[in-house]
This record gives sequence, C-alpha cells and structure tokens, in this order.
Amino acid sequence: MKKLNKLGLIALVLVIIGGLNWGLVGFFSFDLVAQLFGGWAYIIYDIVGLSALYLAYAYLVGKS
Repeated sequence: MKKLNKLGLIALVLVIIGGLNWGLVGFFSFDLVAQLFGGWAYIIYDIVGLSALYLAYAYLVGKS
C-alpha cells in the first residue's frame, strides 16, 4: 500500500469520521456532526465528501 501524504492522511481521517457518523445515524438515529456543529454541519459534510472524492481519485490514479 502506498504511503499517504499529509493531505491524504487528513482526508482518510475525515472519511473515517464521516463513516462513524453514518453508523451512528443508521444504528441510533443520532447525528453527532449535527449535534456538534448545528446549522454549520453541511460544511462538515461537504468537506467529508470532498475528502472521499480525493481518496477515490488518489486511489485510481495510483493504480495506473
């Protein structure tokens, strides 16, 4: 497995946090991000989504 740069590591951490949040939503109907950030939660969701896109791109480009 290729070693991640700093941006990749930050993206990975954010995607893991996003996945754990989705697990909380699915199992307990509890949105931790919305609880912590209130009306600003959509910004966190945007950042997590961009992190997922970055990781997908890095993975696909790294494979070629």
